[in-house]
Amino acid sequence: MLGALAGDIIGSTREHHPDKTLEFELFPEGSRVTDDSVMTVATAEALLQGGDFGAAYHRWGNRYPRAGYGKRFRAWLASDTPAPYHSWGNGSAMRVSPVAWVAANEEELLKLAEATALPTHNHPRGIVGAQAVALAIWLARQGATREEIRARVTALSGYDLSRTVEQIRPSYRFDVSCDGSVPEAIVCALESTDWEHAVRLAVSLGGDADTQASIAGAIAEAMYGGVPPEIARRVREMLPGDLGLVVESFQVRWM
Repeated sequence: MLGALAGDIIGSTREHHPDKTLEFELFPEGSRVTDDSVMTVATAEALLQGGDFGAAYHRWGNRYPRAGYGKRFRAWLASDTPAPYHSWGNGSAMRVSPVAWVAANEEELLKLAEATALPTHNHPRGIVGAQAVALAIWLARQGATREEIRARVTALSGYDLSRTVEQIRPSYRFDVSCDGSVPEAIVCALESTDWEHAVRLAVSLGGDADTQASIAGAIAEAMYGGVPPEIARRVREMLPGDLGLVVESFQVRWM
């Protein structure tokens, strides 16, 4: 889970400033927690408390109203009776990672991932995006090989995970759809040599940097057994207190 938050913060200054290189400062001035982290923490809190995912997203989103949400999600937050809006955006995939640390088996994993998507992203491709990320993390935690993860996630989602980052990067552009951003983030994790490399690859795509780095960071955390200690320390220092408390409680219980 901390991998998702770390990737979000590292990508936060580059979301609208594409930089197709691996050479960049990890935490430049202006680095911050964005909507990816806020919603990931909301998912974790709902799991900790056995609460409703939609209620958690609504509560945390309104607690951090300027975290960088999309237009439709902002309207959802502003509603007194929020309802799903058939989104296929990557917001479902960016917030799902905690379920992969909680689910006892694959069936439960996929049901939980769907439940996290449904309050807003009830389009079939929005649900698949969340399930694909959750499955990649869960399989990595079980010790699956990269090829096993690639094959299983492809079978679930239909994503093309056969491409390399070098093939994707030159023509890649900002894309907030699950189908146009999640597979690329998964490729970054599968192609990486360590946690930091996964996040650098994701940022180097020049797309939705904070979300794709968050997804790649969440998968890489499971692949490599955690986030590098110095990066984890910086992230904890940058987390607002209420988010940090949820992260700490979640890690004590499940990680």
